[in-house]
Order: sequence, then structure tokens, then C-alpha cells
Amino acid sequence: MRRSGLLPVAFGGLVPGAGPQQGYGARHFSISELSGTGTDSLRGLAITTGNGLGGKALAMGRPYTVTDYRTSRVISHEYDTAVAAEGLRSVLAVPIVVHRRVRGVLYGALRQTFALGDRPLTVALDAARELEQALAVRDEAQRLLSYAQPPTSASTDPRAWEEVREAHAELRALAGRIPDTLLRQELLTACARLATASAPAHAPEPPAAPALLTPRELDVLSSVASGATNAAAASRLRLRPETVKSYLRSAMRKLGAHTRLEAVVAARRAGLLP
Repeated sequence: MRRSGLLPVAFGGLVPGAGPQQGYGARHFSISELSGTGTDSLRGLAITTGNGLGGKALAMGRPYTVTDYRTSRVISHEYDTAVAAEGLRSVLAVPIVVHRRVRGVLYGALRQTFALGDRPLTVALDAARELEQALAVRDEAQRLLSYAQPPTSASTDPRAWEEVREAHAELRALAGRIPDTLLRQELLTACARLATASAPAHAPEPPAAPALLTPRELDVLSSVASGATNAAAASRLRLRPETVKSYLRSAMRKLGAHTRLEAVVAARRAGLLP
């Protein structure tokens, strides 16, 4: 937002503990992220629903702007002291909405009175959409992690393992889309646990070659193992079908396999797939 040159001050925060289950009933959030501010007057400021500009955006789930925060008649003024200490006049607030649920509020501001038109509002909306997409991916990752539990050793239902394999394939595909390094590593760690869960307790030492499979080769092989066609794997992994074929051929060569099924079996025996 600041790099656009239209909104020199940007700040915001997420609803605490908000997840996919929390909706427009969110009651409050605190301003935790600030850029371009000159004081700490806004940091940690608790915004309650309906109060001030951000509280109005939180309550209504839609963006709002004011040309002069101090004199505006369309908002309440619980936070005037903090806003004045930062010297802000024109302010906009955009809700961060994921799956129809308000998860936080993003602000942009100027230190002079100016009617904030379509251009700065579009910049703020674009930034909010990026945040919404990142939160949606994080939600999906957490959902898959909660479901991706290997069946107990006593389970003999093959359907349980098919669910695990499907979750494994989805987790690997999702990991490649997550910019958050820690969350991506958590996903890949979960994938590794699932992959080794189905290996026999006294399996022979796997050959060295499978360890050389690249992450993308494992992604493709994981999708194939869940029953996906090359086209479906390409869609899931956001690759071209020709690229999927190339990765699959390379994985088969490294595993010493002549068919897709042989490659999947070899990878499972080596503990690379569940």
C-alpha cells in the first residue's frame, strides 16, 4: 500500500484466534502491524466492533473512508486521541474477509485532508485480497493437518489409508503455494510422517536412488498415488500436463520402475509415500 505512493501510512490487525469458524460476530481486534507511522500511539490499540472507522468495517464487513477523521460524523470517536497523536486525517479501513468471515481490518491513511477516491481504495482492496488469499491457504493447510492422521496399526480398512493418501497428496500440493516458511515446513513434516507411517516395521533398507527424488517429483508421484490422472495432477499442482509427465518419467527412472503403479509401490516400500 505504501509503495503505491497513495497511502503513506498503513496499519491493521487480525481478530485474535479467528479461524474459519468465526464470522461477522467477531467483537474486537488489536492494531499489531504498522508501516509509515511516526509514533507508537496506534500500536496495540484495541478496536471493538462498531467503534471508530475500523470497528465499523469490522461490524459491517465492508470498506469505509473518511476525509477528516477528527470531524467525521459517520463514525464514533473513541480513538481520536491515538489518531491525532499520529497526525492522521484522511483514513480508510478495509475488512479482511475469508469465506464470508471478517478476519481483521487493514487501514490506509494520509496526514492531510483529502477525499480518498477509487485509486487509493483499489490499492487497499488489492492488499486486502492478498491477505485474504494467504489466510485461506493457511486455513486449508490447518484443516488438512487436522485430518491427516495415519490409521492405527490395528486398522485394516483400506479406505482409511486411501483417505490418508489423498490428504498426503493435497498437503504436498498446498505446501508449494504457501509463502510462510514455518507453515510450509510444518506441512512437509506432516507429509513425511504420513509417508513413513505405512512402511513395514522391519522393512529392508531402501535403495539410495529414491532419496534423490526432487520435491516436485514426490509431489507428482503423491498425486498419482492418490489416483489422479496427469491432467488432474497438473491442475492440483498448478503445472502443465507435459511438465507432470516429465517429472513422472524422471521419478520412474530413479525408482527403477516401468509403470506408474510400479513407481508408486517402490516409493511406498522406500517410505517416501503412505
